Amino acid sequence: MPTVIEQRHDQMFPVLDAGEVQRLGHFGDRRSFEPGEPVLAVGETGRGLTVILSGEVQVARGDGTGAIHPIISYGPGAFVGELAQLTGRPALASAHAQTPVEALILSPERLRAVIIAEAELGERIMRALILRRVGLIELGSGPILIGPAGDPNLRRLEGFLARNSHPRTVLDADKDAEARALLERFHVPPGEWPVVLCPTGQLLRNPTEGQLARCIGMVGPLNAEKIYDVVIVGAGPAGLAAAVYAGSEGLSVLALDCRAFGGQAGASARIENYLGFPTGITGLALMSRAFNQAQKFGVEMAIPDEIAGFKSAPDEFPIRLGLADGEEVRARAVVIASGALYRRPPTPLLEQFEAGSIHYWASPLERRLCAGQEVALVGAGNSAGQAVVYLAGQAAKVWVLVRGEGLEASMSRYLIDRITSLPNVEVLTRTEVTGLEGEDGALSAVRWRRADGEEWRRPVRNLFLFIGADPNTGWLAGAGVALDSKGFVLTGESVGRDQDPLATSRRGVFAIGDARAGSIKRVAAAVGEGAQVIAAIHAHLATDLP
Repeated sequence: MPTVIEQRHDQMFPVLDAGEVQRLGHFGDRRSFEPGEPVLAVGETGRGLTVILSGEVQVARGDGTGAIHPIISYGPGAFVGELAQLTGRPALASAHAQTPVEALILSPERLRAVIIAEAELGERIMRALILRRVGLIELGSGPILIGPAGDPNLRRLEGFLARNSHPRTVLDADKDAEARALLERFHVPPGEWPVVLCPTGQLLRNPTEGQLARCIGMVGPLNAEKIYDVVIVGAGPAGLAAAVYAGSEGLSVLALDCRAFGGQAGASARIENYLGFPTGITGLALMSRAFNQAQKFGVEMAIPDEIAGFKSAPDEFPIRLGLADGEEVRARAVVIASGALYRRPPTPLLEQFEAGSIHYWASPLERRLCAGQEVALVGAGNSAGQAVVYLAGQAAKVWVLVRGEGLEASMSRYLIDRITSLPNVEVLTRTEVTGLEGEDGALSAVRWRRADGEEWRRPVRNLFLFIGADPNTGWLAGAGVALDSKGFVLTGESVGRDQDPLATSRRGVFAIGDARAGSIKRVAAAVGEGAQVIAAIHAHLATDLP
């Protein structure tokens, strides 16, 4: 299959004409580079976008081993950079001057100003930056992950980077000669696998997602002195929509999420009922566009970064939020968009297999694990239906286990019709999982019972659970934000806010999306609330705060 570089080369590597370069001159500063001098260094925070005025620059991808893999050479009119240069994150590729080079440097702030002020030119630049990130993902740039192919922790780290659309290379410690050579070079015994070699050369041994994110520069220290207009807790569809609209209207915005952008929607195999996408779109693709759009408007993203709770009293301004790592951020308004947590059934031994064989979403990584195998999926909602259709394209057999009488009460008709037409899918109603079998965290069989008492046992190595979710509001304990009996955030009339349907019981704090009581659990509804809340925040910011 042709790579994105082969398919969309001209869009990835456009050459600007003299007039376009002249227009960019108002936004940048000139800089000279001598032959061999780095224009961009892997793992270092770049200067921003580099527009070549004269000379030649060679771009290459690198990794922590010191190996250099050339990608392309640029001449006058070309520009060096990808999405990392839009936000000031560490560079994922290197660039060196091959001849004396004169260039125009656009800082991240000025680059974002160009994209907004010069609509047509900005569109070309933004498209190129996005496609270059896609190209780096295809080429396998970024950190190197090494471990046995079936290792649950390797899957965990790979899944984390995939959900955040971050380039990576994955090597099998059992089969790949390069992997074995690296493990011997760094003297890493099997008990410390998987390991991650960051682009800077730092080696991590079975790190947490947060440790990995900091090593590769996905997150950094937050400015405790800055007072944001709004802090958004959660980067699902509602949170990202609020970020886009707030950023586009000139508010200073910080968005946080403890896992990845996109929420549950980002894990959807295909969304076919979202307005404007008649052929459907993967949840990750839709949420990636929103994520990039928010950054285009200057929204600061801290992912993964987890809010531990409110640190200020209900009537104290600015509002202070404490993070799990001890940091603190301050804001004039807060939006609760923390969504929901996947519901876990009381199945014996579930935790034992959760790291590697139990899944709560169906991404390309999970689909690849299921190739040619029998899999079981529990659930009867639209997310479950989308996952069934997606997995059926690779799995030998998909068992759909439903507690109720059928799918009609909770799944869209188009998904039911599609599932019915798939020859390798079998739906079992009035059925519950009763047991799991396996060893060393790897599932080997699943048992379930039908309503008539019949027991089944199948050689299932991957079990998918789509049984709903509970509100992710535990972090609000003691915050002065009223919740209903199920833990959802109360807003509007429920807390005496007749004129403000998204306001909570605490002044300056708003709730949107799945965490809000009474919300409609659909992507479009979440996006609508994300847009709507910004009007309420403008009204709040216009008042005199104590």
